[in-house]
Amino acid sequence: MATYKQLLAEKEALEAKLNEVRATEVAGVIDKIRDLMTEYGLTAEDILPRRKRGRPAGSSAKKPASALPPKYMDPKTGKTWSGRGRAPAWLGKRPERFLIEQ
Repeated sequence: MATYKQLLAEKEALEAKLNEVRATEVAGVIDKIRDLMTEYGLTAEDILPRRKRGRPAGSSAKKPASALPPKYMDPKTGKTWSGRGRAPAWLGKRPERFLIEQ
């Protein structure tokens, strides 16, 4: 039965051989790809995936969010609510009491 050190040495030898074989195969594959690209007149842009949805690449400018004018106001505390999002507890069951007249 092989010892731990012997197995580690075998593992390192196999990994070195794997890296060597992979490097030679990758070089061959790259050559094939280059030959096919020149044969068909392709460029890297033809091969790269295109964005299909959303904003175009590079346009990350966001519109500044403008605050909405308040629709409701608590007369006791002066707190306001625009009518969007979760309703505040002070609004209660009859929100029309707190409506701000425009």
